[in-house]
Amino acid sequence: WTWGPDGHGAILLVNCDRDDPAAETPDNRDAAIRSYNDLKDMSQMVLRARGPRTIFTGHRLLLHVDFSDSDKVRVFYGGNSVALEEYQHVLGGSKLSYTIKPSRHQEESVFYVEGLAFPDVNFSGLVALHVTLLESSEKGQLETPIFTDTVVFRVAPWIMTPNTLAPLEVFVCSVDGNKDFVAAVSAVAEKAKCPLTVCPPVENRQDPWIQDEVEFGYIQAPHKTFPVVFDSPRDRGLKNFPIRSILGPDFGYVARQAPEGASSLDSFGNLEVSPPVTVRGKEYPLGRILIGTSFPRFGGRPMAKAVKDFLFAQKVQAPVELFSDWLCVGHVDEFLTFVPAPDRKGFRLLLASPSACFQLLKEKQEEGYGEAVMFQGLEKERKWTINEILTNEWLQKFNHYAQ
Repeated sequence: WTWGPDGHGAILLVNCDRDDPAAETPDNRDAAIRSYNDLKDMSQMVLRARGPRTIFTGHRLLLHVDFSDSDKVRVFYGGNSVALEEYQHVLGGSKLSYTIKPSRHQEESVFYVEGLAFPDVNFSGLVALHVTLLESSEKGQLETPIFTDTVVFRVAPWIMTPNTLAPLEVFVCSVDGNKDFVAAVSAVAEKAKCPLTVCPPVENRQDPWIQDEVEFGYIQAPHKTFPVVFDSPRDRGLKNFPIRSILGPDFGYVARQAPEGASSLDSFGNLEVSPPVTVRGKEYPLGRILIGTSFPRFGGRPMAKAVKDFLFAQKVQAPVELFSDWLCVGHVDEFLTFVPAPDRKGFRLLLASPSACFQLLKEKQEEGYGEAVMFQGLEKERKWTINEILTNEWLQKFNHYAQ
């Protein structure tokens, strides 16, 4: 299997959507074919057996998978039938081998292969399936392998999309006190002719931070592409929303947990991706993942190992770690974002600047607005004035450090 435009090799999708609305879990968690749409998410593997049929009186064809790969892949076979109920799970999981019985009228056997797991710290993403021609021996003796062929699949990585792309759907949470905000987002979505999904209080349990709960990406093979939502380990009020309300037909789901306990850095406001970039001559056509972390020598809050391992294992969007632990919340989206631009790279990186903010406040103070109040109209928030901010030495010192 070889990367690149001139590379070669088969691609396998993790069958992590849920084509049957009655099912409770993604399709990669069961060993059944529930619909023809389920088959369309799988890659075909064609076995051609050409030669004298009499050879199978003394030989047999064995399809097999290594034990180390058996939990990463599942193979289905329906024989000559196209009836859904005839498709059986023949390889993967606890099934390490399957004897193929070519018929007199069939030179080709078509198998359907689904991925069960994304690349991760202990899984490169490569899966090998083998077929071996065995010669029958005397009763009680081991069969002799005559020939073995192998096909290698690479499981398609989970790929993030930058916010410089046109939106396909907007998600917003409706909670107590944000009626005006939801209305404003709805108006913008309508103007952009973009579908809007409002997560109601009964589903979000007063958790408004959907940006922190999920990150959207996609998986792609030559025969199929579909979006996949990555569910963060923060698990607050929105914990069940992704798997209950986003997972569905041609919309996949993946999650990673934090056994050591999730920190603020595990929320997905701390997970962004750049537009396509070239760095020191190396091209990243899908951009690079950006995650916030702490200085190693100072300790601080880490991003969960399981989340970082997953992101690095996808390979195609090599992550960049940025120091964000100096922030109270600690998310990269608090100090950077990308916006479209008509020239040069086609985008701009916008960075928050405490120094620029203080300069703007000083200008307003000089214009006579020193008693202007921040957070005006918000309840339960201290009403800082511009004068108070500019005379707070600790605040200025900390922001100078941040700059």
